[in-house]
Amino acid sequence: MKHSLRRHFAVIFISLVAGTILLCLVLNSTLLEKYYINRKINALIRAYDSMNAAASAGDITSDTFDIELQKICGKYNIDVLVADSDSETVKASMSDANNTIKHLLNNIIAGVDPDTVLREEEDYKMQIVTDARTKTEYIEMWGVLDTGYLFMIRSALEGIRESVDISNHFLAYVGTVAVIVSAILALWLSSRVTKPIRELTRISEQMKHLDFNAKYEGSDKTEIAVLGRNINELSETLETTISELKTANNELLGDIEKKEQIDEMRKDFLANVSHELKTPIALIQGYAEGLKEGVSDDVASREFYCDVIMDEASKMNLMVKRLLTLNQLEFGNDVVNMERFDIVALIRNYIASADILIRQAGVSVRMEDYGEIYVWGDEFRVEEVFMNYFTNALHYAQNEKIVDIKVETLQQRVKISVFNTGSPIPDDSVQHIWEKFYKVDKARTREYGGSGIGLSIVKAIMESMNQSYGVVNYDNGVEFWFTLDTA
Repeated sequence: MKHSLRRHFAVIFISLVAGTILLCLVLNSTLLEKYYINRKINALIRAYDSMNAAASAGDITSDTFDIELQKICGKYNIDVLVADSDSETVKASMSDANNTIKHLLNNIIAGVDPDTVLREEEDYKMQIVTDARTKTEYIEMWGVLDTGYLFMIRSALEGIRESVDISNHFLAYVGTVAVIVSAILALWLSSRVTKPIRELTRISEQMKHLDFNAKYEGSDKTEIAVLGRNINELSETLETTISELKTANNELLGDIEKKEQIDEMRKDFLANVSHELKTPIALIQGYAEGLKEGVSDDVASREFYCDVIMDEASKMNLMVKRLLTLNQLEFGNDVVNMERFDIVALIRNYIASADILIRQAGVSVRMEDYGEIYVWGDEFRVEEVFMNYFTNALHYAQNEKIVDIKVETLQQRVKISVFNTGSPIPDDSVQHIWEKFYKVDKARTREYGGSGIGLSIVKAIMESMNQSYGVVNYDNGVEFWFTLDTA
């Protein structure tokens, strides 16, 4: 991700480490040498104080002072020369004492360049000089002790500069390693720190598309965990609110059309019921009169007459129930309860419950292995739609006797289709099959107890949820379909 918080966190951390090391290098290069020189000046002054005190106490020629002088010279890397008024060496830690005495006398007599003087007091001066023979720079301190002895203390600057150079190189190496280690640690730490934030980002992306399944599962007590739990509660509240809004929206859309349709529906209902009940009532009446008049005295005939009467009465009972269901749908007496559910699970559960019907029909049912697909709708009524499509497919399946079920995702909708092999629906009947009591093949419909109401119920249910439905003819069969929203 271009603007990843993890990347920003890592870059800031690495930049801070690298910047700190770079600052240390700059400070070392510009100030460390001055700091060392200042410490060296203080060391020369301490050596001067020690020699002056020893000379005043008369101990400058003692073994004890020799040991102390060696310690001072070794500790501060300095050379010391003490000479009396006759230019005779009293103490010396340098090999060229005679040349040093000459140089000391020359300083006293001829003086020195004021630009080279670092510090000047009543009894001594301190300066930076370059040895003419070795071209080596020194810090020199020379003057007169309280006892009248001449002295010179000096220390080479080359060691200081080398120490500074070594320090800078070491810091550069250590700094490079530190930056690399810091980069690795920064990436690891930033990944751990930003992981819950990235999780919340993913959840919010799903919520943006009205998918409320993802939940934050962090168990710590940080501010991010509190935010995650708040987002979980917000997700649940939004899902409930959207469900209520969709339900209310469907009710509103239904109310707009309901008033205009009521009168026409009543007329059609009465006319169709009268027409559909005419045949079974006539059959019941005819066979009942035959029984009463004793048309046939044999037991088998009487049982056949009774079976016909019971069968016709059962068909009338089923038709009345379906008519009541259709009436409730068309008049909007039932509230459409919009909820989110897995359509694939609904289809598979229904197919499992209809296994005995499938085996009786000798049909092969095919359906791909779809994953979870969540949709919005009235789950009970969607199952009713699928049941009508599926039972019709079982009854009308011919030839290979295959029923093929498909669930296809189309942007923010899902298309569910049920195909059965067999004869296509005649073109002049396609536009009428959704009408109440319409039957393409009246003889076959009556054979399995159909009333011509099932597809009318499908039509009423799908329109109550403001969804699409339809039928497609193929050379080898028929496909019925309907759609549902995924968001």
